[in-house]
Parts: sequence; structure tokens; C-alpha cells
Amino acid sequence: MKKGIIGKKIGMTQIFDEFGKVIPVTVVEAGPCVVTQKKTVDSDGYEAIQVGFGDMKANKVTKPLAGHFKKGDVAPKRTLRELRLEDISGFSVGDLIKADIFEAGEKVDVTGVSKGKGFAGVIKRWNFHRLKETHGTGPVARHGGSSGAVSSPSRVWKGLKMAGHLGVDTTTVQNLTIAKIDAENNLIAVKGAIPGPNGGIVTIKNSVKV
Repeated sequence: MKKGIIGKKIGMTQIFDEFGKVIPVTVVEAGPCVVTQKKTVDSDGYEAIQVGFGDMKANKVTKPLAGHFKKGDVAPKRTLRELRLEDISGFSVGDLIKADIFEAGEKVDVTGVSKGKGFAGVIKRWNFHRLKETHGTGPVARHGGSSGAVSSPSRVWKGLKMAGHLGVDTTTVQNLTIAKIDAENNLIAVKGAIPGPNGGIVTIKNSVKV
């Protein structure tokens, strides 16, 4: 990873390019983020920077985190993320990372927590087909069907696709294009959809795909 930033998903809208074509975009409030810690090979065994996003009241901070922020002489931040960059020599604790580190047309990967969908059946969760709804099937058109266990092995195999909790997974959408950047207001418009609900925290980093 060469560069990255933390942001908050604002929502989706559309913009127009120079040819009048509609581009669906997701607007992200990206930064400003502050470097709260710098990790080195000597002290931690690897190189990375820890960045914080979103202001937090001092009376809401736990004592361990308050000491962490005091050590770096930075204001308390609500969200902390670690970025393992290829080169951290240009960063120091207290430095700001803003939306202008990216440019329009650049390819990025966006990581966030997907929307929670509660307890879901096999059709919604695993894209199962329904049974036929004509004669003889009964009220089981959306059921999971047989679990496949017989006298041998007399049990259900681990990992069988069944109904259960869906969503709230860390998800990365790769190779998205930055359509527009508003550096003055720290806004990045990413072409297409990104994970998570409006108001969710996401991490934008340069794409590793070519």
C-alpha cells in the first residue's frame, strides 16, 4: 500500500462527465486524518502508521487511549486504523492526511463493514433456488431442503450452507475509480457502490490490482 485514508460514507448521488453521461458515485467524507502513532521495525517489528479520524470529547475517552493520545500530543479521535505503507519516512506523529492525497481517475480499494441483514434464509443468504410451487411440495418452497446426512456419517457436515446471520462482514471492493475530489470540503466521489450503510466508516487505499 502506498497511501490510504479513513472516511465516512455520506451516501450515493450522480454527477455528469464532460460528455453529459451520468456517473453514479458514492460520496465519502475522507479525513482529515491525523497520524497518532508511527511504528518501526526496531520498536514493533514492522513499519506502519496509525491514523485517527473523527473528533471525540475528552471525557468520553478511556484512560488507556487518553494516555496514548497524550503521548503523541494529538487530540482524541473516535476511529483508529493502521496503514502498512511501503514508505513511512515522510510521516511524523501529528501530520494531517487529507483527501487531496488522491487524484481523480485513480484506482482505489475501499474497505468497510457490510450492512447487517439479520437472520436470513438460504435463498437470501446463499442464493438457493426455490422448490416448485405446484402440486405436492407443500409450504416449503423457500426451505433449505435435505441436509444430506444418512446412516453414514450420521451427522451434518461442518460448513453446510444453511439459514443464519447475514451481513456485518468486513468487505473490500477493489479497483474502483475516483470520479471527483473536493479537497476544500474533504470529499471524495467514488464511482459505483462501496460497502456499508450511510455514516459507516470506510478505508480508502490505492488499488493493488493493475
